[in-house]
Amino acid sequence: MSFVVAIDGPAGTGKGTVTKILSKKFKLVNIDTGATYRCVTLAMLNKGIKLDELDKIKELLNNIKIEIKIEDGEQKIILNGEDVTKKIRDKEVTEQVSQVSSIKEVRLSMVELQRKMAEGKDVIMEGRDIGTYVFPSADVKIYLDADLEERAKRRFNQNKEKGINMSYVDILNNIKTRDENDKKKEIGALKVAHDAEVIDTTTMSIKQVVREISGIIKKKKKDIKMQEKIYKARKETGWKKFVRAVVKVVLRTAYRIAYRVKITGEMPKEGAYIICSNHINYLDAAAIVLFNKRKVNFVAKEDLFTHGILFWLGHLFDAIPIKRDMQDIEAMKRCLKVLKNGELLGIFPEGTRKGMEKNMKAKNGAAYMAIKSGVKIIPTGIHGTFKPFSKVYINYGEPIDLSNYKNQKDKLDEATDIVMTKIKEFTEKEPTN
Repeated sequence: MSFVVAIDGPAGTGKGTVTKILSKKFKLVNIDTGATYRCVTLAMLNKGIKLDELDKIKELLNNIKIEIKIEDGEQKIILNGEDVTKKIRDKEVTEQVSQVSSIKEVRLSMVELQRKMAEGKDVIMEGRDIGTYVFPSADVKIYLDADLEERAKRRFNQNKEKGINMSYVDILNNIKTRDENDKKKEIGALKVAHDAEVIDTTTMSIKQVVREISGIIKKKKKDIKMQEKIYKARKETGWKKFVRAVVKVVLRTAYRIAYRVKITGEMPKEGAYIICSNHINYLDAAAIVLFNKRKVNFVAKEDLFTHGILFWLGHLFDAIPIKRDMQDIEAMKRCLKVLKNGELLGIFPEGTRKGMEKNMKAKNGAAYMAIKSGVKIIPTGIHGTFKPFSKVYINYGEPIDLSNYKNQKDKLDEATDIVMTKIKEFTEKEPTN
């Protein structure tokens, strides 16, 4: 799995310099996306191709070869076998690159190239649309900004160091024009990604910017490591089964004493089923798991897995972590695998504690999986408060068959309502026995 850092922003915000430093610091492959557009611009200038000669531009794109190499620790830009690292920074290229990069065919071709360059690698890319278009799902998204005059001053000093002759006024006007063009582009316009960290570098040194972004990258890497740890399925071993059995006996005894748990209704002895229950508090899922002779794989929000003992118990009882308020494809795959293996899957359709009391709309996930996998749902009502030494009843209903809703995605709400009506019925019921 690759790790992608996207750094966007207008010219002169320090993107290039910061990207190079971060690339070395975190051992990330630095893909200079701006250089790819400059290469196309230079190739067009060399061949005398005008901006409106689309057929010639398409032909050029079909035959162009752009490479980014590292030689003696320095990045080299190779265009059709020639080192053009300095040439692509010439005034003529700089004046034309924004218009060239606005051509739809050029944009699509370069984005494809950039994605291929990044395939399977840990990369850092700087540009104007990396986090919004090239890699919209980048792990880290940074948007650097700065005042126009400050950006022009930086670019002037940068060019001076590289021996590029261009006046401050020309650079200022060029940046101003480029900003306007970049914001109006049909594809990959310059804008801030909704989930990007915005950093104003006007009064910041490069060192300060690097330090701030480094903190963001480190935190993200730590979060990813934790995610991998949470989502990694543990193998079913003899030792795991033994430990689970022992823990189950101990916790079940504690529950029986503290909450005097009573079960009504029958749980099928074999076959795949989805147990759908109301959600009172953090103790109810454990009650269903502990007082069931069969193993129940419960779906639980991933936040629970960040706590030591809950992390251990979650993996011991094969709970399935899920990201809330989004389509978690990986969690869904694991749920379907559980059902395919003929096991029990536990889901709280309310999606949150006391959802029914709050009149919240139930989630359609359980109904969707029941229909997709062809298994029945067991409506379950938990009656009680889980206050010490009070009675708690777990009421299992007759399995609900939703197979008649197959190929009727528009009726998922209706199917879910059927399940929730039954859950509510058993929730309000206090057995007399």
